[in-house]
Amino acid sequence: MPTQAFINPQLLLWARDRAGLDVGEAALAANVKPEKLQEWEGAQSRPTFRQAQTLAQALHAPFGYLFLSEPPVERLSLPDLRTIAGAEVPRPSVNLLETVRIALQRQAWYLEYQREHGQTQLGFVGRFALTANPEQVAADIRQVLGVAIEEGQRTWEVYFKALVDAAEVAGVLVMRSGVVGNNTHRKLDVGEFRGFAISNTLAPVIFINSSDAPAARLFTLLHELAHLWFGSSGISNIAPGSTRREELACNAVAGEFLAPRAQFLTLWESAAADLAQRVAELARRFHVSTMVIMRRALDLGLVSQPAYSEHYRSTLDAFHAKQGGGGNFYRSAGAKNSPRFANAVIAEALSGRMLLRDAGHLLDLQPSKIPEFAGHLGA
Repeated sequence: MPTQAFINPQLLLWARDRAGLDVGEAALAANVKPEKLQEWEGAQSRPTFRQAQTLAQALHAPFGYLFLSEPPVERLSLPDLRTIAGAEVPRPSVNLLETVRIALQRQAWYLEYQREHGQTQLGFVGRFALTANPEQVAADIRQVLGVAIEEGQRTWEVYFKALVDAAEVAGVLVMRSGVVGNNTHRKLDVGEFRGFAISNTLAPVIFINSSDAPAARLFTLLHELAHLWFGSSGISNIAPGSTRREELACNAVAGEFLAPRAQFLTLWESAAADLAQRVAELARRFHVSTMVIMRRALDLGLVSQPAYSEHYRSTLDAFHAKQGGGGNFYRSAGAKNSPRFANAVIAEALSGRMLLRDAGHLLDLQPSKIPEFAGHLGA
């Protein structure tokens, strides 16, 4: 007879709630009947060890958690900057916790890699205090990235890619994903967070939640870069109305970088009277999305919060409505890991200084796919 697992029913309930699943969803994920799961939660019977292991996996919880006497206190490993108007944010989801853990794991490896190779510290990380003039910080970011104030020569999609590439060249690991690892069933909630930054003078990281509308990611990219220039780590939702000092400073820098205040106000006054036309004109002029223009106008007091929120919701809804397949696997893997990080891991693996198995674990790839992935990255 299979050995029963003496799990704590209260911890099973906690793990299910932590995963955000109801009884039916959890039972389906664990391949058991809902009635059986309810029996286990009510201490009317116990699962076998195999069933308990499957349960833990389905609930995205460490197996040992189910045997604890009380729920563990789980805290984010980065400062939580997501407060709005002083209100507390909900407990971080298991998806957010795991995404931060993965990013920190990769950053820790890359930090050691940088030290072993005698890399010098990046002077721009922590160069400014939070009280610095946003115009000065934005100008310094432009100088480090090697980009000038744009005059509308390129589309915002091309601009976004150019900025990501420039940040990587400067030494920043830019990670972008809308799911946990490779699990397309574990989508990241843009309502919970839009991005985060890990400030470090040898291995700075920014993460962008790709579940957000592409039009909104450009602002997030600059917001998180500003965090690095301030030497500030943290998880952001980039939402208007934040009262956090760091978030206000980073929003100001992002806005100044993408649409300098003086030029923006001049063009806003001379543009079409109709709001939609006016926003479209400025979007073309600054070669950013209308989403960025609306956000800049909101921060400068030119449009109302309801008008901005309606525009953001419609943009996000349109993005979700037209989402199709998963796209190119290797391109997605490069974005998820950061090309700079991926190239470093691949170089170690292909040189024989690192096992392909360990490289695959870091990159969340099957070891056999690493050589082909290297070809796609140009490694």
